[in-house]
Amino acid sequence: MTQNAFRNLPAVNDLLELESIRTLIDQHAHDLVVAAIRVELADLRQQIAQGETVDDASTAASVAQRVADRLERELRPKLRAVINATGIVLHTNIGRAPIAEAAGNAAREAACGYLNLELDLETGKRSSRPLAIREWVCRLTGAESATAVNNNAAATVIVLRAVCHGKEVVISRGQLVEIGGSFRIPEIMGVSGALLREVGATNITRLSDYEKAIGPNTGALLQVHCSNYRISGHTEAVPLEDLIALGRKHGLPVIDDIGSGALLDFARFGFHGEPVARQSIAAGADLVLFSGDKLLGGPQSGIIAGKKELIQKIEKDPLMRAFRLDKMTLAALETTLRIYLDEAKALQAIPVLRMLGAPLPELRRRAEALAVRLRTLAGIAGVRVSEDVAFVGGGSLPDQTMPTAALEVTAQQTSDAELAHRLRVGNPAVLCRVRDGRLVLDVRTIFPEQETAVVKAFQRSLQA
Repeated sequence: MTQNAFRNLPAVNDLLELESIRTLIDQHAHDLVVAAIRVELADLRQQIAQGETVDDASTAASVAQRVADRLERELRPKLRAVINATGIVLHTNIGRAPIAEAAGNAAREAACGYLNLELDLETGKRSSRPLAIREWVCRLTGAESATAVNNNAAATVIVLRAVCHGKEVVISRGQLVEIGGSFRIPEIMGVSGALLREVGATNITRLSDYEKAIGPNTGALLQVHCSNYRISGHTEAVPLEDLIALGRKHGLPVIDDIGSGALLDFARFGFHGEPVARQSIAAGADLVLFSGDKLLGGPQSGIIAGKKELIQKIEKDPLMRAFRLDKMTLAALETTLRIYLDEAKALQAIPVLRMLGAPLPELRRRAEALAVRLRTLAGIAGVRVSEDVAFVGGGSLPDQTMPTAALEVTAQQTSDAELAHRLRVGNPAVLCRVRDGRLVLDVRTIFPEQETAVVKAFQRSLQA
């Protein structure tokens, strides 16, 4: 009986003649398809050898289907689209800020063709790639000059290296932050070659602490915005204006690392305490550093704005070549900055600003409409619309929330954890929260055009 089962298995060559397999060969390399066929047949032989019955599974059509499933599973891209239903606007694990459509188009055009990355079209001579963003950053911040590198950690490293290598940089103990991924300001400073001189206490640093630390080997005064935590209670910090006055008194540059990269005042969204780049420049900071992929809402980058002579010094550093932006990021960043020239347009075109500014009544309306669609699906036990809280995320405004509308979904036969897993591994993936036996979907971070995809994802997951 076992020998008959072995003989009944389809041959590799016979499977290669099937139309479904020929379609797979059109989509994938011939060798990949053959290898998948051999693996499936080997699995069947092992099952037969163990005494299992494989009659239905051993038909040519069944083997071909499993080959197709295997190839789809094994060759699926590692990076895939995710629908963010968590309510965390800048979700670090899924790429932080989604960029504006125009910025995405600019990146695609840069990737698919040629552009004047380092070429002056007027003279035909070589130029510098930071020129693409310099004018726009200067217009938006009031700085004399500007440049950009591949993230804000890189901006900190190259600024300290170019301006303060071998010299002491004075910073408050309360600002020695860890920025995520175990990268800490003291370690970044060590890599740059600058020497850390910490002053004050964790909760209180006074201007006199900075002044006492200034000596012959002092290279700069550094302020770092505590983006991802807050110190409250008995606390005292030195205003930037006072630190700048101290720097002027002693002829020292003042570097202001504002972190998340706000180009406008986020008080309009109900958030307070986030520094704005233009305000730091207006106060007299010599260099201002900030991220491009957080509150600014652009691609991952680190922007450095400030005094022209310091920017020139930074751009001449040999490390600049290692930290410079590629052409796609540069094109997306330039487009994002140009959008900000019209603030009203930016509030609608920059997804981060649009999500943060979405009014609660609009979110409730969207949540109710989406709930109606989900309730029609087989396998849904209940969908309830509730008010919840959303977060900025990405290390920005850590202790501040905003009201939002969410859907609480329960299934009839599927546990909350299993349904969340099925949604997460689907295509597109849907990432939501699990709470008290329910799946919670926050519509603030779901794009309106993604709502149909969310419904279809639930339908597939409930049928799995």
